[in-house]
Amino acid sequence: MMKHVYVKGTNDDAMTFVLLHGTGGNEKDLLGLGRQIDPEANLLGIRGQENENGMPRFFKRLGMGVFDLDNLSMRTKELAAFLDEAAEQYAFNREKVVILGYSNGANIAANLFFEIGNVAKGAILHHPMVPREDITLPSLEGLNVWIGAGNNDQMCPIDQSKGLQQYLEQQGADVEMYWHAYGHQLTMDEVQDAKAWYDRHFK
Repeated sequence: MMKHVYVKGTNDDAMTFVLLHGTGGNEKDLLGLGRQIDPEANLLGIRGQENENGMPRFFKRLGMGVFDLDNLSMRTKELAAFLDEAAEQYAFNREKVVILGYSNGANIAANLFFEIGNVAKGAILHHPMVPREDITLPSLEGLNVWIGAGNNDQMCPIDQSKGLQQYLEQQGADVEMYWHAYGHQLTMDEVQDAKAWYDRHFK
């Protein structure tokens, strides 16, 4: 069982947010963000099981922007299995899940779709990269994705964000991009745009 925290929402028919932190974060990092986007949703915050110099991550990397693809694949399958276990344990509707990830968490979220397919109805990905380019992607028809990116993001170059959009759209996903003029940090404008997108698709 992955280390996690679950906060039941106030509406039995609400969506469940799966919250995936960035490098060095933990299972509680994105609870506030999830609450901002949907005050009624169930919140499932998960801690990455890898450790990089004391910092939790969801999968190993070999260098900056260079992913350990075997480890990524293993951790992705574990995460997918955990989502099913958690849905059973906490009795939330597995069909009403939105994944909300930032940086490293957004990358493993993207890889869930790359390797496994429609594990969720939607995803809010803050500053993600293309997780891998060595596999054939499954159909992603019916998937709604919002991607937030920074024009001056040194950790996640512009072509990575655009590349991810293209990969997802080629498999039938509906993708909306939001750009801000800053770097890798989360901005309030970005969060508000994600909320507006979420309200249009899921409220």
